[in-house]
Amino acid sequence: MALATFGAGCFWGVEETFRKLPGVLNTVVGYMGGTKENPTYEEVCTDKTGHAEVVQVEFDPAEIRYEELLDVFWNNHNPTTLNRQGPDVGTQYRSVIFYHDEEQKRIAEASKQQMDQSGRWKNPIVTQVEPASTFWRAEEYHQRYLQKRGMDSCHL
Repeated sequence: MALATFGAGCFWGVEETFRKLPGVLNTVVGYMGGTKENPTYEEVCTDKTGHAEVVQVEFDPAEIRYEELLDVFWNNHNPTTLNRQGPDVGTQYRSVIFYHDEEQKRIAEASKQQMDQSGRWKNPIVTQVEPASTFWRAEEYHQRYLQKRGMDSCHL
């Protein structure tokens, strides 16, 4: 089993997107990349802790490759908007790939470069590629938020 961690805006919809993929064993939403230990949702929302809302994906590399997870990441958010996804604004909504080893770093950086050169977006990709740091699990009411409400995606 392996871990992948992505920030692509509000974690509710991002979690639901990854949770449904064959080969994904578990998803957990939380916070990563900030300075405060054990932050709460309210603290992260102040835009002062430096954390991103993230989804940590546990997956079986024999069933789904990391590259496939990256494809889902790129295809399910706008990686050209700095600290924003749709109506959600703040550093907690930034586009970020947190890599767990040097191989993930290499693959993520190559994928980002390929996407940036693809011409798919008129603006440059601003997605950050950073080493994974401490993952702080979000409060229980955030876990599988959309699934608990019988929803497939967030409605804007």
